[in-house]
Amino acid sequence: MKHTEKELQALKDEVTQMWKLVLSQLEKAKQAFLANDIELAREIATREKRVDAFDLKIDSDCENYIALYNPVAIDLRLVLSLIKISNTLERIGDFSEGIAAHVIADDCTKIDAQVIEDLQIEQIFDLLISMLSDSFVALEAENTRISGKIIAKDEEVDRLYREAVTILSEWIVNSGEQNIQKVRCALKLMLLIRKLERIGDHCSNIVEEIVFYIDAKVLKHGGK
Repeated sequence: MKHTEKELQALKDEVTQMWKLVLSQLEKAKQAFLANDIELAREIATREKRVDAFDLKIDSDCENYIALYNPVAIDLRLVLSLIKISNTLERIGDFSEGIAAHVIADDCTKIDAQVIEDLQIEQIFDLLISMLSDSFVALEAENTRISGKIIAKDEEVDRLYREAVTILSEWIVNSGEQNIQKVRCALKLMLLIRKLERIGDHCSNIVEEIVFYIDAKVLKHGGK
């Protein structure tokens, strides 16, 4: 293996480690929210510093690689994609920490269980975890055939997000109470679901970077 190939593999290995950490953060965020597990949420908040550290190191290492080896064609696309993917993973880590902060606050635990079920929050989490896992497989296998399937899951997340607005609005109105705490909790829950919707967008962005690297195609902004 050439020296430059070893350096490229080292960069990919760093991104792999970061990816696994962020996926773990998202899985733990799901567990913490559904079980209202404050200790697990605090663990997520603590581990966020590791996510940030990965992002900074990958940025630096990719910049050094470009400066030292002046890559072209597919190698350059890979390094540029890894920079953007690590930045996007860091944002997903931030949103996971935001979900953990919602659990740690522990001030809105009395929302009806039926409302939580109607919002299908567990299903949204599962879609996001699947998107992040599948996109990792696509990069590892250097195969973009499942990119459409992954992006379709983001469309499902968007649909559930739009439905959540209606469900929470009706819950507030139909309660028959002018309860400021109930309204506040509904708004906080809406903000949490918005974080989940943004994670879906970021997963789609990762898929776009993988397609750019492997197929040299630009999907961003509807490009063909």
